Amino acid sequence: CVFSLLTQNVTNNVAMVDMCEEKLKGELLDLQHGSAFLNHPKIQASTDYSITAGSKICIVTAGVRQKQGETRLDLVQRNTDVLKELIPKLLKYSPDTTFIIATNPCDVMTYVTWKISGLPMSRVIGSGTNLDSARFRFLLAERLGIAPSSCNGYIIGEHGDTS
Repeated sequence: CVFSLLTQNVTNNVAMVDMCEEKLKGELLDLQHGSAFLNHPKIQASTDYSITAGSKICIVTAGVRQKQGETRLDLVQRNTDVLKELIPKLLKYSPDTTFIIATNPCDVMTYVTWKISGLPMSRVIGSGTNLDSARFRFLLAERLGIAPSSCNGYIIGEHGDTS
């Protein structure tokens, strides 16, 4: 996701926060090494939320892993607890941010983020069925023998096991 934002010139300034410092170091190195092909992006990573200060957009992917036999809906309480801790920290440093939520179950967690944040609905956006739409376009293009960028189509509804 971050590399796509950088390569498509959506931004040239990225700050990543993660609780797992070792994982974060690996992700930072991957992006830094790949940045040799980009226009001098500023890529930061830390366990300290202050590096996000002034962020216009915060993309939230934080959440617990789905255990074998669990549905995405089984993650609701545990991921709500994660967001209750995370969202206020992000808002402390970036009160004017817009959230894009990818945490599962995405639709529920987008609502939870909206309630926790107190932000207007227009500033809390779920990734929703964007991934489903991308998969649909790929499969349609493969079937038709054309480039996925030549296909248009959207999946609507809920993303996940219950859709």
